[in-house]
Amino acid sequence: MNNNEECAAYFRSRPESRRCLQALRAKWESYGRAAGYITLSDASEAERRLLGGILGKNFIEKKIRFSCAEFEQSLQKTRFAPIDLKRVLEAYFGEMLTVRKEKKQKAEQERERFLDELCGRFEKQQGTGGTASVWLWRMRREKAFGYQLLIREYGKDREKAAQLVENVGEALARMKQREETVLAVLAADISGNPHYFDRGTAAGQLLVNAICCQEDRELPKGAHEWRDLLLQTGIAPDPISSSVHVYGLHLLTAQGEHPAYEAFCRRKEASVITLENLKGVTGARAGGDTVFVVENEMVFCFLVNALSEKDEGELTLLCISGQPRTAALKVLSLLTEGGYRILYNGDMDPEGVDIADRLWKRFGQMLEIWRMSPEDYRNGISGEQVGAKRLSRLCHMENSILRETAVQMRKTGRAAYQENILKDLLEDLAVYIKSK
Repeated sequence: MNNNEECAAYFRSRPESRRCLQALRAKWESYGRAAGYITLSDASEAERRLLGGILGKNFIEKKIRFSCAEFEQSLQKTRFAPIDLKRVLEAYFGEMLTVRKEKKQKAEQERERFLDELCGRFEKQQGTGGTASVWLWRMRREKAFGYQLLIREYGKDREKAAQLVENVGEALARMKQREETVLAVLAADISGNPHYFDRGTAAGQLLVNAICCQEDRELPKGAHEWRDLLLQTGIAPDPISSSVHVYGLHLLTAQGEHPAYEAFCRRKEASVITLENLKGVTGARAGGDTVFVVENEMVFCFLVNALSEKDEGELTLLCISGQPRTAALKVLSLLTEGGYRILYNGDMDPEGVDIADRLWKRFGQMLEIWRMSPEDYRNGISGEQVGAKRLSRLCHMENSILRETAVQMRKTGRAAYQENILKDLLEDLAVYIKSK
């Protein structure tokens, strides 16, 4: 046994030395040497006697204070000399001492290795341009999009944190493939737990952060914005959140026409179709050969109320209520599969034009843009100014009509709305009904 171990054994035999040695260890890990002062409050008589004997002092007060350097120098005058204070502390505590700065650096290196491994997995699976790869890359670079949340989970359990990222990455990949589903179904399929991606869970929060990274938007504030965010990406928080308002639409099942929606058609009343209602639906039938779709609920109600008395069962009108929900996309798909012509009209602001362009790209020649031309824009223009950031969304329109309207909007910097061209919309529908 060397001097350091003998000194450590002596201190282990004296329980009253423990508080002093714990304080010495903390100072060493902070400075990497015997530096600073140690203060022991409410020191016991045994502590005062032990430390007084080492330091050559007579401690009377219960609060004692001495420097680390003084303590080390005093040990060099004892029978254990020469000693190395660091080695004494390591022998006493049974583990190597590491300066906090070194610990921090080591922890940072381990964390970076963890993130490197995750990035490597996704790049191997999806390539560098994959949704999960881009998310992780931006997360690391910007320290955003769930970075702090992931690091917190990593601190709890490295393997669970890795699995968390894997599951969120899988959800992102499915969203890119347009796999429209209910949140609980997606969660159960990926993790085995239907509540895995619920709002408030670590996985749910990380998924929302990843979606915001993908969509380049701010985190949702409150439950309403959270639901909207999920619905816009094809994930319904529950089977009834995803819905579409309809008038004059017949739903088909294996047993024939859906009796509930047939009743609405007979009564010439608007109704709501949820994702839950679409279970077992095999097709959709319109009154005529054309289906009209509007973005705004107020416009939908106005048109239905104005035309229901004149309609002889030929008018079919849908309202998608802003960003199209999964239920709306499902109904539109059923109609296009049935060979129906779809005419779509929305607000002529950056968001509305973007929705129209994406619907046109999704359904191709089966969907036509209705009353959203530059002339319609001029007729519906409002006094609302549109900021430069919103206008930047207009640079990627692919539909020729919407592209021309976008040019006009960028010039004026103002939005146009459906409510301002209600007369034109109503006239189009009246002419269509009369032609039938």
